[in-house]
Amino acid sequence: MEKKDVVVLGPPTADGDGVHVLRARDERVEAGELRAIVEGRPIVGEIVSLEPRKDEPRICDVKESYTPPSANVKKGPAQVASEAYRDGWAAVFEKKQAN
Repeated sequence: MEKKDVVVLGPPTADGDGVHVLRARDERVEAGELRAIVEGRPIVGEIVSLEPRKDEPRICDVKESYTPPSANVKKGPAQVASEAYRDGWAAVFEKKQAN
């Protein structure tokens, strides 16, 4: 069975650069905004193409072009310490034992 992915276009966003949408996919409904891709601006979320339905142009079938990878977001800074970093840290900051 083919999965349905449909967007219902709503009113314009407050800044006028986008449109509010309701998206129905994977048996759930999501609220969001649809905005044009503008060179030099970061892309937030997915990139999609919409195909308006002939009988109701505010209802569009969705074709995904790009979905960002879902990252396991952890709180706090990234863990970047390697063994070489730890060895260097120990050489500089650990207390030296007297012989």
